[in-house]
Amino acid sequence: MEKHRYAGTILRVPEGTLADELGLIAGDKILEINGMALRDIIDLSFAFADEEIDMLVEHADGEQEMISFDKDYDEELGAEFTSAVFDGIRRCANNCYFCFVNMGAPDARESLAIKDDDYRLSFLYGNFVTLTNMAEADFHRIEQFHLSPLYVSVQCMNPELRAKMLRCKRASEIAKQLDRLEAAGADYHTQVVLCAGLNDGKELARTIREITARRPHALSLAVVPVGITKYRTDPYPLQQFDAAGAAAVIDEAERWQKKLREETGRTFLYLGDEFYFLAGREVPPAEWYDGFPQLDNGIGLTRSFLKDWEETAAGGETSAADAPVYLDVVTGTSVAPIFERLARMAEAETPGLHVRIVPVENDFFGTTVNVSGLLTGHDILAALRKLDGPRTGVLLPERALRAGEDIFLDDMTLADFREALPGVRVEPVEGGADYWQALHDWPQYHKARAGETAYMWQSNAAYTKPAE
Repeated sequence: MEKHRYAGTILRVPEGTLADELGLIAGDKILEINGMALRDIIDLSFAFADEEIDMLVEHADGEQEMISFDKDYDEELGAEFTSAVFDGIRRCANNCYFCFVNMGAPDARESLAIKDDDYRLSFLYGNFVTLTNMAEADFHRIEQFHLSPLYVSVQCMNPELRAKMLRCKRASEIAKQLDRLEAAGADYHTQVVLCAGLNDGKELARTIREITARRPHALSLAVVPVGITKYRTDPYPLQQFDAAGAAAVIDEAERWQKKLREETGRTFLYLGDEFYFLAGREVPPAEWYDGFPQLDNGIGLTRSFLKDWEETAAGGETSAADAPVYLDVVTGTSVAPIFERLARMAEAETPGLHVRIVPVENDFFGTTVNVSGLLTGHDILAALRKLDGPRTGVLLPERALRAGEDIFLDDMTLADFREALPGVRVEPVEGGADYWQALHDWPQYHKARAGETAYMWQSNAAYTKPAE
């Protein structure tokens, strides 16, 4: 029996899919399609585009089987895989001053310690990559398969400073690497993790200037403040932004944003919400986010949330409960004031509704980490247990749960969380529409998460980013 270097291992086979009809089950491994070895779901996607398929499968007992069948050109296999890359995730060899993975809790789940720097995950899921490990063969594959857009961690365009920040000599080649992406026909979104006194000020102005000059290949530029956990041991003295520093960043960004909008009608440059929270300023209006191209990166989350709330409120109906409703709304500390404001509005509109906002201090990572998506089940439970009074239900931030699974960052399951609060209904809330509906119609609200998927077979399936 021939041994294969790698294979796609099936995690789930949804009922009614082609994979189900072919008799595939969880644990089966797809080794080849039409004689082509498969490195990842990108290879699988392109190989599966043929109408006549010879698929080599290895079952759990080691038995290999060739399954031959005809299919429509656009017919999907429908299987979900344990990983999107069959030959292993390409790891990051950099040692950045600000690497969040290096600041992880020692008892965190193993997956949180994976430092990926894989252009395939950048294309499929919007993971940011530094490009420092890219070889000519990678750029050729990007060109061959039209893998666009990608997501690039720029940090700064000063080559010497970038090499210093990433602790990697090849990081100084960022301009050449972006040139090569463009030559391969790839567009890209960019990100800067901004560190006070390091790559801000004149360096940030240089980065903005050089990235905006790369339009239209450069699709957007996001600037987010560095996050520091209590576990950071790196000797470089990183500094976080205070209110005055955040205000200075906003002022600099707004000068560019106004100029860019006058030139092209698009803002292009976006700041992380934390800058506005720190400076005590309102986040920009929805139109300044140009359709929220970096929402998964946390850019514009607050404005998107408010926009969804307002649109739902315009056509939604309030439903009064038969008995008073007491809801605890769990949030990170940074966004709590916005949830508080909306809760008071909902109370005024909904008879019998009582809402308590619960800003949770992040003991797992440290209190300097204040976003809702990095809260853990144990920290949330600890905060709730300190509160007295009636409690009908608890609203949890959806982003605190792992996509595709009902599990928090500390490996507590949603089921275990619910068992810890007997007699209390616990519901995740994903956006402004969910929040409005949960507050205004609690008896009917339920967040269905069963439709979430893992790694699908093709490059543009659910849970992946299609090429634009």
